[in-house]
Amino acid sequence: MTNAYVEIMSVQNTRVKDWAQLLERRGRDKQGKYIIEGYHLIEEALKAGAEVETILFLSEKGSPLELVALAGDRAIEWVSVSAAVLAKCSDAQTPQGVVAIVTRPQVGMDELLAGEHDLVVVLDGVQDPGNLGTIIRSADAVGAKAVVLGRGTVDLFNPKTIRSTMGSMYHLPIVEADLGELLPRARERGVRLVTTSLQAQGSCYDTDLRQPTWLIFGNEAKGVSPEVAAQSDVKVIIPMQGKAESLNVAMAATVLLFEAARQRMNQQN
Repeated sequence: MTNAYVEIMSVQNTRVKDWAQLLERRGRDKQGKYIIEGYHLIEEALKAGAEVETILFLSEKGSPLELVALAGDRAIEWVSVSAAVLAKCSDAQTPQGVVAIVTRPQVGMDELLAGEHDLVVVLDGVQDPGNLGTIIRSADAVGAKAVVLGRGTVDLFNPKTIRSTMGSMYHLPIVEADLGELLPRARERGVRLVTTSLQAQGSCYDTDLRQPTWLIFGNEAKGVSPEVAAQSDVKVIIPMQGKAESLNVAMAATVLLFEAARQRMNQQN
């Protein structure tokens, strides 16, 4: 290997303790880094040009040659570790034998607003890591331009969230923002803000989603906050023929994203 190579076998090593802290939000915020685990996620991170700083691998298995080849001449530190060290840096029930330490990206509101904001998902207090991961995957699947995480939304870099994105977190910008500040600025740029509501009269299928649109989804139990709802230009409902009262927030987001994608494809044909 052309990059730095070291060996750490003790869980008492100070670097191991620092890495283990990244399993908690406080540690991630303090260090400005996060952990990803498994070949697939690390491959996606490398392909996307994420700032992979260190890769830990089991000494008994030897260096992960596929990842070494994919990393090329990037300045990555490769660390051979014991099973105990790897377990300390993992929250998975069955560690996959390779872990990476990645620098958190800095994507701000100005950068988001300066780019294309044709179709964006905005989350206001979504708290379940699985829901956030599913929404990011759906946004990725339809080619949305970004996902915005408002205050109160679960941490993107929570290991459970990362796993549930299945690598989609590396395929589009994900921005943390104060929605009270961001949404008015988006409207000034001609963006239409759409929220779902069980009290809404208009169906999502009868609403024009072809123009620049930001779809806003709220907390699993409380929905969109009153402050954010007051910013919306239009409220829509997803019609349901069965007896279910409502959809899970990730399912609702997926329905609206694919309806927006369907309308846009029909516009092109």
